[in-house]
Amino acid sequence: MDFESYDDFMQNFHIKDLPGFNFAYDVVDEWARIEPDRKALLWTNEAGDVKQFTFADIKRESDKTAAYFQQLGIGRGDMVMLIMKRRYQFWFAITALHKLGAVAIPATHLLTDEDIVYRCQSASIRAIVAVGDDVVLDHIQKAAPDCPSVKNYISIGPKVPEGWCDFNAGIESAPPFVRPEVVNEPGDISLMYFTSGTSGEPKMVAHDFRYPLGHIITAKYWHNLDENSLHFTLADTGWGKAVWGKYYGQWIVGANVFVYDFEKFHPVDVLEMIHKFHITSFCAPPTVYRFLIREDVKKYDISSLKYCTNAGEALNPNVFERWYELTGIKLHEAFGQTETTATVGTYPWIEPRPGSMGKPNPGYDIDLITADGQVAEDGQQGEIIIRTHGRRPEGLFLGYYRDPELTHKNFHDGIYHTGDIAWRDEDGYYWFVGRKDDVIKSSGYRIGPFEVENALMKHEAVVECAVTGVPDEVRGMAVKATVVLSKEFADTPGIEYDVEYRGKEVPALVKDIQDFVKRTTAPYKYPRVIQFVRELPKTISGKIRRVEIRQKDGERS
Repeated sequence: MDFESYDDFMQNFHIKDLPGFNFAYDVVDEWARIEPDRKALLWTNEAGDVKQFTFADIKRESDKTAAYFQQLGIGRGDMVMLIMKRRYQFWFAITALHKLGAVAIPATHLLTDEDIVYRCQSASIRAIVAVGDDVVLDHIQKAAPDCPSVKNYISIGPKVPEGWCDFNAGIESAPPFVRPEVVNEPGDISLMYFTSGTSGEPKMVAHDFRYPLGHIITAKYWHNLDENSLHFTLADTGWGKAVWGKYYGQWIVGANVFVYDFEKFHPVDVLEMIHKFHITSFCAPPTVYRFLIREDVKKYDISSLKYCTNAGEALNPNVFERWYELTGIKLHEAFGQTETTATVGTYPWIEPRPGSMGKPNPGYDIDLITADGQVAEDGQQGEIIIRTHGRRPEGLFLGYYRDPELTHKNFHDGIYHTGDIAWRDEDGYYWFVGRKDDVIKSSGYRIGPFEVENALMKHEAVVECAVTGVPDEVRGMAVKATVVLSKEFADTPGIEYDVEYRGKEVPALVKDIQDFVKRTTAPYKYPRVIQFVRELPKTISGKIRRVEIRQKDGERS
């Protein structure tokens, strides 16, 4: 359905009641039935291999995969972890698990053996499907003795260790797939993520089989896709952003999903992919755009690109402006969590405002509340909440698996508390401030890290930064900036890495950055402490782990 305006969208958007909805049967197989030759997945890798899969191909391969999993005893409710990087077999496997009513648990290839043990024990993992490279296999095999629930280890190659199942051989020799009599019922879990988290141990976020319906808005009204789109979301399959941008919503609208399978990120490769394959729509976290704008973008013909979006962290306005200057495309930001779909976004009828997340998704009743539980006024900071009115919105999670206490803490009395702080302007645009735990209280002021980071990012020497609070005898907390320098300033004489600079006697570059921030934003917000690092600690989704910086500062003090 098309809408004439945001108001029309808010008032008239709704999702039909679809009892027993199952994405694999009702979307993938349905496309295969009505348009078998419709393009579904265009995959390429660093070696230059290219594979175009139609919906008929995806149905065929997911059926074979489902039959193979059945042979191994995998069925409804079984937990299966997928550590598959960006290999095309991921799409076969997750679709097959949906067909069986099993639970897909995508996970990053960066997990250590301790991480794998934690996940297997916490969720009683039944099987692991993994890419067969040395590092991933080594971690899994080290973890195996402490993972008694795992009955099958399955490799998609190239290596298949002794005692492991060969995925590719197995699906080719599997018997014809027979759909189970009962696949899924209301309340069944279909998908689960261990949140990488900016604080604390990973939580198990459980979604039901209706979750994909929440991504209709993600694909059609945020990514602005249609049946002729070739959409490129830059995300590893272990991150929730993969199903946001490379699976559910995109296939619901019939778009072709582009996947670039690489081991190490190089900005120029992304530009080359857009140029070579005529990508029409692109989505990436702000970190990626920060690197792209430092390349010679005009060297590449990316005229096929019509629409660009960003999520994962708030976007610095200077990145927005520079991308627009280079491409003529305005970035459309959105906000959401592993627990949700896009709850706030910049939709086609909304003029993007640099740095703003946009406006509420009509599928969610969004509000802001202050620390004392009152509704925040325009211009006043508050926590983003979702009111459920006794009915869970499509896309909102079921709860934290096996943790009713944590679920109730964040989701009670008809309200889901996101833990994220924002403010709303008089036109209804939402502006991100930071996580509740990230807000710095200094000399009576409440300082959001993002507003300081915005100022820092405008300095020519800063390529990335994270702002946190450190103890201060006078102010209670002082603002600290942990900074990654641009390559032009990386070897500045007198600068040392992993050293905290504070006080009056500091190198000229530190003083210059501090003075710049004082001129760019309110002077009380400037970083009184600056530390240069080679890289920032991040989650797999690209979010900066400020909690890790705070922990190191605590150990140092």
